[in-house]
Amino acid sequence: MVKVFLVDDHSVFRSGVRAELADAVEIVGDAGTVAEAIAGINDTAPDVVLLDVHMPDGGGVAVIRGTTVETTFLALSVSDAAEDVISVIRAGARGYVTKNISGSELAEAIDRVNGGDAYFSPRLAGFVLDAFAGGEVAEEPAGEPERVDDPVVDALTRRELEVLRLLARGYTYREIGKELFISIKTVETHASNILRKTQQSNRHALTRWAHSRDLD
Repeated sequence: MVKVFLVDDHSVFRSGVRAELADAVEIVGDAGTVAEAIAGINDTAPDVVLLDVHMPDGGGVAVIRGTTVETTFLALSVSDAAEDVISVIRAGARGYVTKNISGSELAEAIDRVNGGDAYFSPRLAGFVLDAFAGGEVAEEPAGEPERVDDPVVDALTRRELEVLRLLARGYTYREIGKELFISIKTVETHASNILRKTQQSNRHALTRWAHSRDLD
């Protein structure tokens, strides 16, 4: 059975992944910070590391660079931003999947990268191949708009941008919380900060604002 180490700063998400993969792999450890992840991976020497891309004290690239044992990294992230995908693949990850993947698909991805193959969520695969084949990094994966050069947009944090995109697509606060693995209260806080920074009066105005900047 494939030995897997899980890295994610959300303990509830780690528990969910453990439950989903209980019959498919052996989870040898998990961590919620970069430092804990590096120490745990080096101690357990797993076959595959499921790796979150963004964490409060760093990210997946820092974990990859700090690991000294031989292992295979598979990024598992809510983000499908081009810069995130390319940076973690260039750092040494063998694949990249988003957190809406099913348990069975995740188990397949783990088996594939453990066997030496690369594995990507379907909507990212062509974009990654094109980026590396051409020697250039596309700004966004296929189907996603380019980032607008706007000081107001630049003032938003990465998490606020994720929430903004989902708001603009019509997601409810509950759906956003489920998608990003955060509480509804946290979603409300992000939404309030976004409204304040963009100087929009309500969600409908914010949606129009996001559409006008291709942020949906």
